[in-house]
Amino acid sequence: MSQTDFSTLDLHPDLLKNLETLGYSSMTPIQAQSLPLILAGKDVIAQGKTGSGKTAAFGLGLLNALEVKRFRIQTLVLCPTRELADQVAKEIRKLARSIHNIKVLTLCGGMPFGPQIGSLEHGAHIVVGTPGRIEEHLRKGTLRLDNVKNLILDEADRMLEMGFQSAIDAIIDLAPKQRQTLLFSATFPEQIESIANNIMQQPVRVEVASTHDNSSISQHFFKVDDNEQRMLALRLLLLQHRPKSSVVFCNTKREAQEVAGELSLLGFSALALHGDLEQRERDQTLVQFANNSAAILVATDVAARGLDIDSLDAVFNYHLARDTEVHVHRIGRTGRAGGKGIACSFFSDKEHYKVALLEDYLGRSINDEELPSMALLNKKPAAPLMATLQIDGGKKQKVRAGDILGALTGENGISGSQVGKINLFDNRAYVAVERDALKHARKKLEHGKMKGRSFRVRHLPC
Repeated sequence: MSQTDFSTLDLHPDLLKNLETLGYSSMTPIQAQSLPLILAGKDVIAQGKTGSGKTAAFGLGLLNALEVKRFRIQTLVLCPTRELADQVAKEIRKLARSIHNIKVLTLCGGMPFGPQIGSLEHGAHIVVGTPGRIEEHLRKGTLRLDNVKNLILDEADRMLEMGFQSAIDAIIDLAPKQRQTLLFSATFPEQIESIANNIMQQPVRVEVASTHDNSSISQHFFKVDDNEQRMLALRLLLLQHRPKSSVVFCNTKREAQEVAGELSLLGFSALALHGDLEQRERDQTLVQFANNSAAILVATDVAARGLDIDSLDAVFNYHLARDTEVHVHRIGRTGRAGGKGIACSFFSDKEHYKVALLEDYLGRSINDEELPSMALLNKKPAAPLMATLQIDGGKKQKVRAGDILGALTGENGISGSQVGKINLFDNRAYVAVERDALKHARKKLEHGKMKGRSFRVRHLPC
């Protein structure tokens, strides 16, 4: 018997029998690492991508601990979108098929409130829902968490991206202190770490995503004669590799502004990030880049400091960095979280001393490569996946992420999977939507109401 067989676990015989009928015999890596800990009642932080089998990991854990005869809400699962909540509830029901009378209830925004109150009055064992709607039920007293033994945050990074931090905090405040907390996330930004420290008891961390290493970055160097050739080289490489998200590093603010401007004129979706931007412009630029509404960020090193972008496909050094450590730091922003990244650097005859220093530092010789074919100039630059809508209302107007998501996905709205990051500021909010859904989304926000009032909405071009 293999160590990854479900039968090696201390699972209820009915659950094991059902796993057999479902054809689940051996555990995925995330299940093998997290399930024994979950079954032992530990708090667990598990890092793994969608499709890694995490739902079955926490689903089996919560079903094994469930007291079916106690008809009380014993488990709460928080998910970022209605689609994911429906998917999770479906999977839990499938895993629970051999245990009779288990009631799983979904509570999500964008759905009528009244019928949910009725369902809650009838009771449930497990509630799966979105933070905004769960918080609303708690506030109105239609949901109580007194008997919750397991709290699960699924796709925690996505929930934070969508602006659900305050809703999550409010929910956790009302959950019993004595409970098991499980946190699943594809990435592990600082914000997740601080949440984990605040809400979990000695959590055990499990990671199955491969982390960043140098073999995941392929470095390329190109010799150029002047600035005109630098721009041509950048255009050709952008058209050849078509990165969904890339940073072009410049050594001065002026150059960053000029390069971004020229790329925009040539049809690329590019924004500049440098020290001369006002805070509002900087916020807006970072929001558009982080939510995939702008594909290219042209930045100076100082402005890019602390840039928390996890999945850059490419980095371009318009000029080589002034020192070798900065070069290594720049290119280290790509090829993270198990992905492959490319780093392309341009240098002229005058910069040969920098190349020599880099060769020493990297312990390898640097050879310049040929630029891609000029025929690529006939291609159109790729459009970004998302577009950003700015709403003239934010935290001070009591607008929450759940209000925006509900307004977009309510009756005849767009699907939750077409909604990207939601960013809330004091008097503004930004929401990313798939480009194809832009018109529909804008109409929904302009003609709908949030907090009982209408807000001005505009599309931020890029």
